[in-house]
Amino acid sequence: MNTPATTSVSPAQPTFPLEFGLDTFGDVTNDAEGRPLSHAQTIRNIVEHGVAAEQAGVDFFGIGEHHTDDMPLSASDTVLAAIAARTERIRLGSAVTVLSSDDPVRVFQRYSTLNAISDGRAEVILGRGSSIDSFPLFGFDLADYQDLFEEKTNLFANLLQGGPVTWTGRTRSALTDQDVVPHLETPLPTWIGVGGSPESVIRAARYGFSLMLAVIGGPAARFAPYSQLFHQALEQFGHTAKPIGLHSPGHVAATDEQARDEFWPPYLEVLRRVSKTRGFAVPTEASFLHEIGPGGSLFVGSPETVATKIAANMTTVGANRFDLKYAMGGLSDDALLTNIRLYGTEVVPRVRELLSERSEAVAPAA
Repeated sequence: MNTPATTSVSPAQPTFPLEFGLDTFGDVTNDAEGRPLSHAQTIRNIVEHGVAAEQAGVDFFGIGEHHTDDMPLSASDTVLAAIAARTERIRLGSAVTVLSSDDPVRVFQRYSTLNAISDGRAEVILGRGSSIDSFPLFGFDLADYQDLFEEKTNLFANLLQGGPVTWTGRTRSALTDQDVVPHLETPLPTWIGVGGSPESVIRAARYGFSLMLAVIGGPAARFAPYSQLFHQALEQFGHTAKPIGLHSPGHVAATDEQARDEFWPPYLEVLRRVSKTRGFAVPTEASFLHEIGPGGSLFVGSPETVATKIAANMTTVGANRFDLKYAMGGLSDDALLTNIRLYGTEVVPRVRELLSERSEAVAPAA
């Protein structure tokens, strides 16, 4: 196993061990003939992906909650528990849990249970939900979008403190001296997923949670001010320093050309489909090439290309964690398994090497 390095940030900012994860939203992939797999086979394959990620040396494996025909991962914690039973080291968590349309008590119970099953390897990333499919499914009004997340995050933070909980709010029934089980034997690391809202950055700092920056379009450099805001807000709220992570889509193959050829057709199809409901612009080949370039949000290419881009962006933002959203609907399972293997065995060691070299280059002379 590689020895963790540390990120190169300003001297005033403490460093954390580097961590590297893989995220999936449970995208339906294709068989060798290009036919979509069933939901059941997609879920079974994701369990194998989690096992493969540990074998490749990856630090974290996350599953994001979605409720659509093309992303049928509606019970992420159940799949993570199956992975936990077949692994020993890799950390497991949500990427992301849509807390606004869920119940904080049940989220806490499910992930404290996962934490017990995995012997303390569980994490949870909480989000408001950029994909809003869960709101009508569970009977929540989008007019309450902001209030739901604020109140439920507040309750979740209370639950993490342990002991009986007393809480009141507008969007959920009150709790009075309520013991919520199972109790945590080890801490449950909690992150707030942020897609570009300064208010969400401040919210993460207020509760003393870690910050996961979702870079799904444009340069990661635009998130650097959010890192600075997070550090400042943590200090103002009296919290110790917390990790900062980057989450971005990508695909690793043996060569740049192969990675582009495999990723571009399904990427175009997925974006064309979601543009109808979420207002995304349909990418052109030119815009795609820009996004996979040094200034874009997609990490697509050979291990060296992807590693170089990850190292540069982690340095720019001051992040110590990078999660690659590795699955794209329409890719084959073989391509995804190759991606996982290359990411863990070639990309991650190379990023550690590059960041170690940069750290040594800026270190003051003895």
